[in-house]
Amino acid sequence: MPKQIELLARRGMKVTEDAVHFLTHIGYYRLRGYWIPFEETNPPDGEHRFREGTTFNDVLNLYVFDRELRLLVTDAIERIEVSARNQWVDALAQGRGAHAYLDSELFLSQRQFGRCLAELSSEYDRSKETHIKHYKKKYGEPDLPPIWAAVDIMTLGQFSHWLSNLKSKALKSRIAKPYGLDEEVLCSFLHHLSVIRNICAHHGRLWNRRVTVTMKLPRSKPAELAGVIDHGPDPNQAPRKIYNTLAVLAWFLDCICPEHHFRQRLTTLIDTHRVDTSAMGFPEGWLELEFWKGANDE
Repeated sequence: MPKQIELLARRGMKVTEDAVHFLTHIGYYRLRGYWIPFEETNPPDGEHRFREGTTFNDVLNLYVFDRELRLLVTDAIERIEVSARNQWVDALAQGRGAHAYLDSELFLSQRQFGRCLAELSSEYDRSKETHIKHYKKKYGEPDLPPIWAAVDIMTLGQFSHWLSNLKSKALKSRIAKPYGLDEEVLCSFLHHLSVIRNICAHHGRLWNRRVTVTMKLPRSKPAELAGVIDHGPDPNQAPRKIYNTLAVLAWFLDCICPEHHFRQRLTTLIDTHRVDTSAMGFPEGWLELEFWKGANDE
């Protein structure tokens, strides 16, 4: 630990007295990703050096911001996931029964359907949930539980595959309707969220990450998002920063729980920690957009 402190100081960081404590409990290599933005871009000697005036507290502030951002995003994803799962259950079960999802004719790719079914069976066998135990004890067939129980033991990634593989566009449109989105946008966004949530669950750096799995961006509808989403310079490649994700999360929460405080919490978090929002993909003047205006009054 003293050698790590010495190295940081030699590279130009002002190290505070409590640095040892935080390095002990957070770790040098976890914090490393948060001090890269404070490094000189092209040092003359080629060595990794910090910009003049950089302190350990600057790095810690960014780390705390990112941790709180992950918590905020995780909370939003939970609400959206529960809502979307319920729409899927209602759409399939109505008129088709409690085990509608076992009908292979409802799905486009039989290979994908088989893979989804195998994954669900594995989750079912491992599940310790009370309602799953009850089904196993009381019912012999079908081998898998009714749809409202089955959907609860799917991961978000698995659920996004069940949804996207539905053959009927009308069914998918019905599921997407409460959110005012095209069904392709909904399917893509849920798959994208499964990646974002995995980052959050594994304590990964989120604030300035270049996301590997992007989403299909809404364009003409809903109108409230049309001027908010950043489509980037390449029409075939969605921007990989977190801004668009945050904007669409806010839109979903508008539909699901209009009294939410996501915008307020986000803007307060950014203001409190004074982070560089351009590194997150936020456009200049974003707070002046009608979509974000009044966030602190929510």
